[in-house]
Amino acid sequence: MKAVGYQKPQPIANAESLLDITLPEPVATGHDLLVEVKAISVNPVDTKVRNSGAPAEGQPYKVLGWDASGIVRAVGPDVTLFQPGDRVWYAGSIARPGTNAELHLVDERIVGHAPKTLDFAQAAALPLTAITAWEMLFDRLGVQPGKKPEGKTLLVIGASGGVGSILVQLASRLTSLTVIGTASRPETQAWVKELGAHHVIDHSKPLAEELQAIGYPTVDYIVSLTQTDAHLAQIIEAIAPQGKFGLIDDPKALDVMPFKRKSVSIHWELMFTRSLFGTADMVGQHRLLNEVAALVDAGLVRTTLAERFGTINAENLKKAHALIESGKARGKVVLEGWA
Repeated sequence: MKAVGYQKPQPIANAESLLDITLPEPVATGHDLLVEVKAISVNPVDTKVRNSGAPAEGQPYKVLGWDASGIVRAVGPDVTLFQPGDRVWYAGSIARPGTNAELHLVDERIVGHAPKTLDFAQAAALPLTAITAWEMLFDRLGVQPGKKPEGKTLLVIGASGGVGSILVQLASRLTSLTVIGTASRPETQAWVKELGAHHVIDHSKPLAEELQAIGYPTVDYIVSLTQTDAHLAQIIEAIAPQGKFGLIDDPKALDVMPFKRKSVSIHWELMFTRSLFGTADMVGQHRLLNEVAALVDAGLVRTTLAERFGTINAENLKKAHALIESGKARGKVVLEGWA
């Protein structure tokens, strides 16, 4: 089968940073689905792993990719949730070979039935970011869905990116939170507003001042999706006493002591945790993805696909990785089909 992989970590500009390769077709066992991959999207995790992760011992190549949509070709003997021919979407496991391959094995418990109203590319844009945003909002921060007025506020730092684009939608449509997103360029600010944010501020300026200017001296929940190191002092100033702070990125250092005075709780979200540790609630991601698919089909959540980069091959994936690494991506970059 066709795939895209690499033999050693290196910068995306290097000729061999990603290669078109041929691999044996995998076989479904246990709870695995064998999925015919139709479309994939590229996330920051792809670039981070490419820069540091070597192939597994005894393997000549490492295959990246987590987001995918496709069709189930075969199922393992323990599978009960799917059958061949089902349209599916998922974000895979960081501990297994990735979705940049024509055929891919994935545990059924982290797979959902794809939305009926989206094509494969539109669907592939959503799983990883939807799981991350959902788990952050409802599982980590403990926000309750529903429109009962509570007067609570949520600040999303980096709201125009993949996770932010979903988090803004979920929070504005499913909860009573006043949602404040951050974006620094006119086009990304317009995008965040279009997705449902009640206010948009500029994260290239001091956040506390920006919040004061729109009448919110403090906010109850803050989610930092990028550059947490740079924003930390402003986050500490802006968060309300007894507030909740969540993050997904990897600051080189995180001094939590300044949060103590305000009794702020800190929550890290990694959507791979359930699959990485085989947690008892692993099937929660299957249910979550089915629920998000229903929200999409009901018109409450929209795809965050921003750019289609053509067929799945090394050349197009290099361009996608370069865009992600530039920090200028808006929404999601998707590749579809195999030439």
